[in-house]
Amino acid sequence: MNISNSNSLKEKGKTLLPSLAQTFSKSPSSFVEGVYPVYADHGEGCYIFDVDKNKYIDYLMALGPIVLGYNYESVNKAIIQQLQKGSLFSLPHKYEINAAEQLQKIIPCAEMTRFCKTGSDSVTAAVRASRAITKRDMILYCGSGGVWDDWFTIATTRNEGIPNFNKELLKIFQYNNISELEQIFDENNDNIAAVIIEPTVYEQPKNNFLEKVKKITHQNDSLLVFDEILTGFRISNGGGQEYFGVTPDMATYAKGIANGMPLAAVVGKSEYMQIFDKVFVSTTYGGETLSLAACVATIKEFQEKNVCRHMWQISEMFREGYNKIAKENELDSECIGYYPRLKIIIRDEKGDESILLKSFFLQELIEKGIFMHPNTVLFSFSHSKENIEYTLKCINDVLHNLKKEMNDGTIKDSIKGEIPKEVIRMLK
Repeated sequence: MNISNSNSLKEKGKTLLPSLAQTFSKSPSSFVEGVYPVYADHGEGCYIFDVDKNKYIDYLMALGPIVLGYNYESVNKAIIQQLQKGSLFSLPHKYEINAAEQLQKIIPCAEMTRFCKTGSDSVTAAVRASRAITKRDMILYCGSGGVWDDWFTIATTRNEGIPNFNKELLKIFQYNNISELEQIFDENNDNIAAVIIEPTVYEQPKNNFLEKVKKITHQNDSLLVFDEILTGFRISNGGGQEYFGVTPDMATYAKGIANGMPLAAVVGKSEYMQIFDKVFVSTTYGGETLSLAACVATIKEFQEKNVCRHMWQISEMFREGYNKIAKENELDSECIGYYPRLKIIIRDEKGDESILLKSFFLQELIEKGIFMHPNTVLFSFSHSKENIEYTLKCINDVLHNLKKEMNDGTIKDSIKGEIPKEVIRMLK
């Protein structure tokens, strides 16, 4: 596989772009550097093409926003039609109403909407609103992270430049651990503004976990906010709140909301959303019409074509197929999670998760035209059963070779690039 153009651009990029990318998770160091391509050229359906004209089945989908597929015709058409009329104006645009109405129809708590441009912006807006409503400061969080504003990032390994006082205003609790949440409330109940939680990451809620979270939160006069950045427009049309039957006070959406266009939203019950008349959550580009047109077109596809059912089917096909292959090759490896995202874990002889073994797995797949990220597996409506069948065939070959390399003790010598570096870790 030739990646000479990627490598040439990489050298040029080093003089112009810190980390060579605008998202840490897309930078070369996040993959098997030296083996993976560095720069993309274009996408089509579930495929991406790099600057060397190599073609890959993409299982990252731009970190999740491409939920229908690259270059998706109906979304493109909506964008182009609106582009001919203008993208931004000196007044609000009717598309703000159109998009809010569509969200209201499919999301249980979405009586009103405030549009933003990024997932981080929308979650931070919900934090600000919760603090304004409750007159409290502390936030309790449960999820995979991915919010890059001061209130959250202070609790990660990338917290340089953030004032230390933020540490006192955030508490992290673990999914399915209701007793931990209860303890935090017992110790801090008079100052907790909101509980912000992803409805699911890789686990299913056990023992009515989400219902209990809502009950405890409301008993303590705090607000419940669902972080639906990834579960929204993946697990079901109405997100995790619809799928699990638990309606929060507010929820945040991004990624799949507009099939790759920069749009995010805070939605919620009117009694809470009206606080946005007072709190300062305001951006010049919040009503940018190309993204709003893409949002409306994306929701229409979900409503008419049962997008989520298809993605559930191929996700289950992938997970079950992977686990069968791993077992047949006698590897301590498994694909965990369920839609909207999966994760592949490969363990060494001691039973520890191994980035070395994962690196071999990733580098062998990329050379077969399969693009995967070390931490997550994501799908789109454009992935077909044939794509999954081909990918599983490649995985079977790779895991067979991985087992042989492990038996021969030659794994280290077989890694052709740099082992992926950790982007961020939540502090304990």
